[in-house]
Amino acid sequence: MEAARTYSPRAREIARRWHVIDATERRLGRLASEIAGLLRGKHKAMYVPHMDVGDYVVVVNATKLAFSGKNKPRQKMYYRHSGYLGSLRATSLEQMMNAHPERVIEHAVRGMLPKNSLGRSMFRKLRVYPGPNHPHQGQVQALAEVVTHD
Repeated sequence: MEAARTYSPRAREIARRWHVIDATERRLGRLASEIAGLLRGKHKAMYVPHMDVGDYVVVVNATKLAFSGKNKPRQKMYYRHSGYLGSLRATSLEQMMNAHPERVIEHAVRGMLPKNSLGRSMFRKLRVYPGPNHPHQGQVQALAEVVTHD
């Protein structure tokens, strides 16, 4: 009896779609996990963890995100450190949303992707815009309906 062969997709077989997601009144964590799944390609039958089979994702209206808890924008902090002594910088979610709302979504999604070159190539397929307009109208054939569980 012959053993079953494991299917592995070839690069030319991967068909990438463009998904446009409206972030208006969506919770950050739930939205980010949904986006990470689309970027990884986990919604496809040909998903394999060692290849980038995911789709492109365009997120619009990043300024209109919703957060659980009324104090979350003031309490949640983003930290960065240059490596020099005493150079730890902290920015609150509220400050980040005022200055760069797209970075909030990017930061959350990046944390949900693999921490290697495969994750970096997946992250490059994400585009986040603060308003409703985006320059990818030509790539998007149809708006992808994304199931929400909010």
